[in-house]
Amino acid sequence: MSEDLAGRLVVTLDLDGVTDKAGLMDRAARALALPDWFGRNWDALADSLSDHTVWPEGAVEQGLLIVVRGWQPYAEAQPKEWRIAQDVFTEAVDRTPSLTVALAVGGSS
Repeated sequence: MSEDLAGRLVVTLDLDGVTDKAGLMDRAARALALPDWFGRNWDALADSLSDHTVWPEGAVEQGLLIVVRGWQPYAEAQPKEWRIAQDVFTEAVDRTPSLTVALAVGGSS
């Protein structure tokens, strides 16, 4: 099965240097330009990823591709949190056909 991701708005969620959940939430809030009222918890992240009204401009029309890079050190340091993050990404993608989250491998310094 293949999916055409061409034309989607691409947002990079760079987790390089992130060591905890708070750092992940801050990076997600910045990368996705989430509103100030974003709750910085797992449920709020899942809801925001699935909520077109808080997506970056143009993403609703084009679809949204979030590329997560620099995640490996965080995953190694916080394996339980990383499993939850992966579950959140999966849940959001399952609920939102126009959303794709891709984990980039390599390229971290």
